[in-house]
Amino acid sequence: MASPEHAAGQPPGSGPPPAHGQELARHSAVALRSMGQPNSFARQVDFWDDRYEGRRLFAEVLGTFLLVLVAAGGGMVNARFGGHAVSPGAQVVAPALMVAAIILFMGAVSGAHLNPAVSVAFALRRDFPWKRVPAYIVAQFAGAVLATVLLWALIGKQGSAGETLPGPGVSATTAMLWELVLTAGLVSVILGTASGAQQLGSLAAIGVGSYIALAGLWGAPVSGASMNPARSLGPALVLGDWAAWWAYLAGPAAGAVIAAGIGYVLRGSGGGLSGTQAAMGTLGTRWRPGPIGRPPPEPPAPRQSAGEPPGGPPDPPAPGQ
Repeated sequence: MASPEHAAGQPPGSGPPPAHGQELARHSAVALRSMGQPNSFARQVDFWDDRYEGRRLFAEVLGTFLLVLVAAGGGMVNARFGGHAVSPGAQVVAPALMVAAIILFMGAVSGAHLNPAVSVAFALRRDFPWKRVPAYIVAQFAGAVLATVLLWALIGKQGSAGETLPGPGVSATTAMLWELVLTAGLVSVILGTASGAQQLGSLAAIGVGSYIALAGLWGAPVSGASMNPARSLGPALVLGDWAAWWAYLAGPAAGAVIAAGIGYVLRGSGGGLSGTQAAMGTLGTRWRPGPIGRPPPEPPAPRQSAGEPPGGPPDPPAPGQ
């Protein structure tokens, strides 16, 4: 009996018919996508490229430095000059605006975590490799320490001003639970705006900054609304005040774990390709450092058809000709 190839008039040994070849190609594409993120396994390997790790860590140091400079600076300026030079509302809104600005101007370099809780949550969601988490956390604490040292050098040590501490009559345990709840909300917003389903580009900075401002406006009197171990423990290290320090470590850490669980319930495992790009930045994958303003290559000249005069087909006659 003749084979299907012979029956179709195809000579033996010439391979499967076109329809079968297309089916194999489709299954191969599905198999590649099943390895993890879309765009095949090769795209994932790019995110493990360490060539630009120094730039990413510098971005985390700089970003956390700017955040803590504003967050701790408000209280220290008030203590230095007395009164309410910086109003309570401004003290919680200014860090939120700074975070939004940092996400916009260098989020593509490192992901702009600025917070150990965020780095851990991205790793738990498998959007960020665990091997990079320790260096990111060290960079974030370094930025927080440098900002506090600069404030101390410029306006002097002002007691516990600039630190995040439980409010009057608030126990360390209550502050820890308060920070847990606030951090779970913050990290949920960060993971959600980074995911493929809710990715809104630059609007992600507005979402994160808005949450920080809103949480601070009503939560700061209880615990300081830190939601960030680097922001709390960096100044504590420099100023030498370790009161209730564990609440600002345990609370955000537990909140990050809970937020990762919430993300799994809402969107499943992982944040997709956009989640990975938001967590790691796109340095080395979608863009690389280099000269700015290089002119794009000229488009190829249009192909000339046989019998067509040079320069392309003639223009159509004007109406009335």
